[in-house]
Amino acid sequence: MSRLMLAVRSRSCRVAACLLAVAVASGGCSYSSRSALPPTPISVESSTVFAADGTRIHTFHAEENRRTVPLEEVPLHVRDAVIAIEDERFYRHNGVDLRAIVRAVRENTESGQVAQGGSTITQQYVKKVLLRDESRTVERKLEEAATALQLERHYSKDRILELYLNAIYFGNGAYGIAAAAEQYFGQRTADLTLAEGALLAGLIQRPTGTDPYDEPDLAVARRDVVLERMVDNHLATEEAAAAARAEPLTLASGDVPAAERYEAAYFVEEVKQFILDDSRFGATAQDRRDLLFGGGLRIQTTVDLAAQRAAEASATRVLPTAGTDPDVALVSIEPSTGYVRAMVGGRDFFGPGAVSKLNLATQGPRPAGSSFKPLVLATALAEGMPTSTTYSAPACITIRLPNEVWNPCNYAESGVGGRVNLVEATVKSFNTAYAQLMMDVGPKDVVEAAADLGVRSPLGADPSLVLGTSPVTAMDMASVYATFANRGVRVPPVFVTRITRADGTVLFRHQHSQERALDEGVADTLTAILEQAVNRGTGTAARLDRPAAGKTGTGQEWRDAWFAGFTPELATVVWVGFHEGQIDMEPPRTPIRVTGGSYPAQIWKGFMSAALAGRPVTPFAPPPPETGITPDTSVTTTTSRDREDEEDPDDPFGTIPDDGPHNTGRLIPDSPTPSRGRQTTTTTTTRPPPNRAPPGPRIVEVPAVIGRTAESATATLRAAGFVVSRRPAAGDYKPGTVVTQSPPGGSLAPQGSTVVIGVVGG
Repeated sequence: MSRLMLAVRSRSCRVAACLLAVAVASGGCSYSSRSALPPTPISVESSTVFAADGTRIHTFHAEENRRTVPLEEVPLHVRDAVIAIEDERFYRHNGVDLRAIVRAVRENTESGQVAQGGSTITQQYVKKVLLRDESRTVERKLEEAATALQLERHYSKDRILELYLNAIYFGNGAYGIAAAAEQYFGQRTADLTLAEGALLAGLIQRPTGTDPYDEPDLAVARRDVVLERMVDNHLATEEAAAAARAEPLTLASGDVPAAERYEAAYFVEEVKQFILDDSRFGATAQDRRDLLFGGGLRIQTTVDLAAQRAAEASATRVLPTAGTDPDVALVSIEPSTGYVRAMVGGRDFFGPGAVSKLNLATQGPRPAGSSFKPLVLATALAEGMPTSTTYSAPACITIRLPNEVWNPCNYAESGVGGRVNLVEATVKSFNTAYAQLMMDVGPKDVVEAAADLGVRSPLGADPSLVLGTSPVTAMDMASVYATFANRGVRVPPVFVTRITRADGTVLFRHQHSQERALDEGVADTLTAILEQAVNRGTGTAARLDRPAAGKTGTGQEWRDAWFAGFTPELATVVWVGFHEGQIDMEPPRTPIRVTGGSYPAQIWKGFMSAALAGRPVTPFAPPPPETGITPDTSVTTTTSRDREDEEDPDDPFGTIPDDGPHNTGRLIPDSPTPSRGRQTTTTTTTRPPPNRAPPGPRIVEVPAVIGRTAESATATLRAAGFVVSRRPAAGDYKPGTVVTQSPPGGSLAPQGSTVVIGVVGG
């Protein structure tokens, strides 16, 4: 930081300190309107959350786990620990400590950041309880100081300390020293040891960052800082502090009793945050908290408890062992309404530590792997690219970018010697073919399309995005696949349908909104392709006894695994991985190499089978005829296999296990040879194919014949090497005129494949 910047910062801090000094000198006269008395309890009524069918799920009695104890029940060494770390001059100032303010200004200026605060215990109590406002304006700091001065004139130091200890937040829902003693150590306040009291005192500044359940080492380190401060301030002897430092950290389980648990806890937490974060429910954060926890609200939600139980049961059945098995996130959305019907956000919302409250479905973005490919395919189809477009699909490919080389590879480095169209590239999840598609479509177009489809996480406009390298949430992907299921119409996810007050006054009513993100025909085409991915591709483990479409996804080094799929009734996304971070899911850490086609597809199938049991089977809308795709037949393709074993006529590629994570996203500096030591000679990013034709039938451009007579069209197509199939078509044209063509003119297709023409009058 420059000397000029430091000088400016120092001058600003001195001005703020002088203003505060003026407030102190004036005795707070300018801010006498704020009462310095502790707030008087007011009449409140609990708010209740209901499921979609009207079943009561949970009642918000209060946001806090709070118990009040008199100061004499708090051991002196616990009081001294709080004073030592939070306000060492507590008994020597009058509510505002100018010496502490000056010291904080000096140290913050020297460090170039806000390293210390100058607030006293009295000021903290005023800010947290009386003003209940976290804003940091000069005016608010002056009001805080003035009110602290008033409070000190009304109450003794011991009474202020008692109020403070019973109000301050210690993390994990524990407000006040008594609740904290029980939460962390399972005992009465009076029984806290010096080590335990020092640990609790250390939580006050950063209760989440030093949570002893999640960050035991940081919590112990902070405890030792408190003990050191106590020694420095002659509030503990060195011998007592040394004994406390040697005391091992032994915590209570932290589990919530069964009687206090409730269903769909991660979903309920999303409902809670919806109200707390929305200014429609109050101008300030405190207004919204007061309304939620004391306003007697009746909150109607979209969750289907039967579906929720099915989701949790399926996840537990496939991955039963907490702490050993990977974690699961699941989101299921009703496509036509956007209603979130089920949500799994983690192992146990009621477990100890802040991490247990982390909703992996909405707060834990992770790379989506190949489950992101349909977003690229949707972009390509929306821009007019036909499904008959072909690309080479070798085991690995080299794509040169400005100043970089990208070397994506297929799963297990499997590939084909010929070319594949977009259907087979998707069904078999060929990374190398999709890398070329991404170069033709363009990353920026894909990022824009993803936002239209429902992705809210930020995406990098990088070619490797096609292979799912940008982190997204399960909620993002569920919203996208719900848009596919809804034939291209995006409906934002909905958790709450109506909120009323206790007297029946409607406070909030959900207004349905929707927006077309994809042309209906494009969405139907995409669905038909994804249906084949389930029926005969990488997603066969997810097959249902009804039409289903979807896509697997596997992150690099098997660190994330996804299955995203849908029926006309539900769109559901499953993520499997470790919440701690990017941990490889392969032996010995897991029994198998976890791919999207394994655990995620199994969980998806188990959930969807139960959630849709007894409901009528609904078929997907067929794709437009000109695509040549039907639910039972794939577009004709041509390939030649790298190996010479006998081919299954129903599966000319050989079924590959999944879409795996090899070289999915790495970009390396430009070099004459690929980083993996493989010499590759392949085409990279453009159509038409290179001059040297690959093995197999020749790929040529399909002549455009719409508008010609059937005889002329047939002769032209046959001359180009195609087989012609005629079918009747309607239209206000002369009988015998060609009005439809599939594949369309100008697209690429192998010689010998069939072109279907629709002829007026047959």
